[in-house]
Amino acid sequence: MKLINIGGVPEHFNLAWYLTLKNGEYKDEGINLRWKDYFGGTGAMNKGLREGEIDMAVILTEGIIKDIIEGNPSKIVQTFVQSPLIWGIHVAHNSAYNTIEDLKGTKAAISRFGSGSHLMAFINAQKNNWNLEEDLNFEVIKNLDGAVEGLSNGIADYFMWEKFTTKPIVDDGVFRRIADCPTPWPCFVIAVNSEFLKSNEADVKTILNIINNTTKDFKHIPSIDVTIANRYDQKLEDVQEWLSLTEWSQHIINEETILTV
Repeated sequence: MKLINIGGVPEHFNLAWYLTLKNGEYKDEGINLRWKDYFGGTGAMNKGLREGEIDMAVILTEGIIKDIIEGNPSKIVQTFVQSPLIWGIHVAHNSAYNTIEDLKGTKAAISRFGSGSHLMAFINAQKNNWNLEEDLNFEVIKNLDGAVEGLSNGIADYFMWEKFTTKPIVDDGVFRRIADCPTPWPCFVIAVNSEFLKSNEADVKTILNIINNTTKDFKHIPSIDVTIANRYDQKLEDVQEWLSLTEWSQHIINEETILTV
């Protein structure tokens, strides 16, 4: 049985992986696929790919492209989620900030440098015509728990993270979401360490075939909205909205998208 390590964020986007693993679909093909949750997100997964901790990653498009440019020895083999990621811009519930303009020049909480939360702060700044040199400051908070602590204690002023993942924290009155900032590209791709890919291409193709068969019909799995709501502690109506906005992909990323990123 071939051991292959894959990483991803423990979020609803990746439920299809959990289902196929639970069903033993990879083992049926002689592959022992081991999933690792990366609570630190993209930056942590890039490190994992570079250091050989994982062979594959389901990772934010902008984060892996930036890291490949900077020497990450990996290749993007497929787009995983075609629709944009909707990043919520969050402040502490009792914060004095109410608009994006209020946040100009304040401190953004980021999971780590090179992460999605770091890169999207630049997208948001650019979109609002801020000075990228002067109006952006960062505080590394590692993960979502760190962001809760950082914003609540005033160590950082705002935090960008996927809107539906943070919705329970907003509902609990810890964060307040003041705006959304969708990515101008498909949000998740599947990346594979290049050395690993060279000698395991057939196994990678088998893994892609299995996951693609599930994502093609993901929205039609009976009671999938209820499953997601229960597993990820979300309100059913939020999950239904998220499902209506999300499109999975079974295709390779195109050159135009890479150049945009």
